[in-house]
Amino acid sequence: MKIVTPAEAVGNIKSGDRVFIQSVAAAPQTLINAMVGRAEELRGVEIYHLHTEGDAPYVRPEFKESFHTNALFIGANVRKAVESGEADYVPAFLSEVPELFRREILPIEVALIHVSPPDRHGYCSLGTSVDVSIAGVQMAECVIAQVNPRMPRTHGDGLIHRSEIDFAVEVTEELPEKEMGELTEQELAIGRHCAELVEDGATLQMGIGAIPNAVLKALENHKDLGVHTEMFSDGLIDLFEKGVVNGKHKRVHPKKVTASFVLGTRKLYDFIDDNPAFVMLDAAYVNDPAVIRRNPKVTAINSAIEVDLTGQVCADSIGGRLFSGVGGQMDFIRGASLSPDGKPIISLESQTLKGVSKIVPFLKEGAGVVTTRAHVHYVVTEYGRVNLYGLALRQRAKALIGIAHPDHREALERAAYERFKIL
Repeated sequence: MKIVTPAEAVGNIKSGDRVFIQSVAAAPQTLINAMVGRAEELRGVEIYHLHTEGDAPYVRPEFKESFHTNALFIGANVRKAVESGEADYVPAFLSEVPELFRREILPIEVALIHVSPPDRHGYCSLGTSVDVSIAGVQMAECVIAQVNPRMPRTHGDGLIHRSEIDFAVEVTEELPEKEMGELTEQELAIGRHCAELVEDGATLQMGIGAIPNAVLKALENHKDLGVHTEMFSDGLIDLFEKGVVNGKHKRVHPKKVTASFVLGTRKLYDFIDDNPAFVMLDAAYVNDPAVIRRNPKVTAINSAIEVDLTGQVCADSIGGRLFSGVGGQMDFIRGASLSPDGKPIISLESQTLKGVSKIVPFLKEGAGVVTTRAHVHYVVTEYGRVNLYGLALRQRAKALIGIAHPDHREALERAAYERFKIL
């Protein structure tokens, strides 16, 4: 591992290279800025990454001849560029992204990563983001790392020996943080409805945001929960410390919290630092439905942008406007449905802040179906929960109208009558 300056490190990127950037809170900002500093010299560099926190200066219009971004999940920092056509979106299940790299469908020449300092055995850690990043490291011809003592050392697949790092830049910088906000009455109600579906001894999957936090808050009286999830945030800490989450009944990594990345506050990063109860693993494994289904009572709670009256779930776009990505929703919806006594759940508020119903007769033109109507089971809003599994289309429409916002039920009933001839 050769210690160099940022400029020297990114000097190894050549025009036409395919560059992978580590995910979420681990996006290596020092290396990113140094790479963009070479914009005048570089042409046609292809960039691949999942959601990343922090700035993404390589998508700015003035750098379009130098860099072109292919986002495998769309974060706020690249959303406008994708919308304007200055960046692209590659739809893929999160479980399959590592294979896109490993099978060289998306070959990688350079990986820009963010690691903890090496331990006494010479191993650095990918810390907060193992996800698809481990595959990027394994397949890259050149691995460039920023080494940061503020990156937590995590157990699992993310250990990288210093000999695997070609060039290293030493930095001391704080990781991006995401605070838990105040929960609304609607979010708390959804959390309670979801929590009522969680059985003692269940294995949980949930993401980040208000509704997952509301669910976690409502689980304080549960017992012997396990966690096998693509990611988690600060909301899990309290349940872990109280012993509610202990993984006692998990069959895959019992007594361990299994994940592939985290995003939260410094409290979370310190909590997982060198904590053997938390195992950060390759997303190809964590998100594999064949692995997920082996755990008991997998309860997967995912969000949606809108759900139509047949149960189709749009979670990645607002009409034709791409908003996020496929991610791991289908991985866990399918894995949970195949788990013994598993429960796949789609949760959403009944309407937007502008009063537009999220339960709709038809998805907007251009909307992406992330979870098909054949895969959907439970749908939860603040007005209740329904199980669509096994229901005919007419029955589904009636059930979904019953948990829609009251202001929109009459219009939905008219639409249901026109489509299905039901009253």
